[in-house]
Amino acid sequence: MSDPIAYPSSTPALGLPLLIAGQAQKEFFVNQALCLLDALHDRTVASSRSVPPANPTEGTCFRVIAPADAAWSSRDDHLAVLIGGDWHFIAPRDGMQVFDQEAGNLMVFRNGWKHAAAPVAPQGGTVVDTEARMAIAGLIQALLAVGVFRPSNP
Repeated sequence: MSDPIAYPSSTPALGLPLLIAGQAQKEFFVNQALCLLDALHDRTVASSRSVPPANPTEGTCFRVIAPADAAWSSRDDHLAVLIGGDWHFIAPRDGMQVFDQEAGNLMVFRNGWKHAAAPVAPQGGTVVDTEARMAIAGLIQALLAVGVFRPSNP
């Protein structure tokens, strides 16, 4: 695993390297930025894991969960992207959103990765409003279907 490269100047949102006048090896910096953008363009991660997969595919992005180990040690909460056979890490920022393809839910970073839990459907009570209950149940199912809520049995 290589340590992240410290760029003299970078973009504020993703930390992409910016070229400077007279810079050597410009192609390295440009290619690095393009690979990071390619990995994040659809804002998805293949899965959330604490260690790298045995046979990762080039360009695949993962969310690193605690306790991170092996090549991902000390990278809890980062996004890990395999570029050129080496892991590159993206530090999350508040408001960053990703869709976990394996879990099937949307996550947002707010001082840690968060997901919405599906609310419990209404039950019981002395007055039963069937139409309201059906509407709430339909809303819950629709939000589950698009990944806003995390299923209760992931």
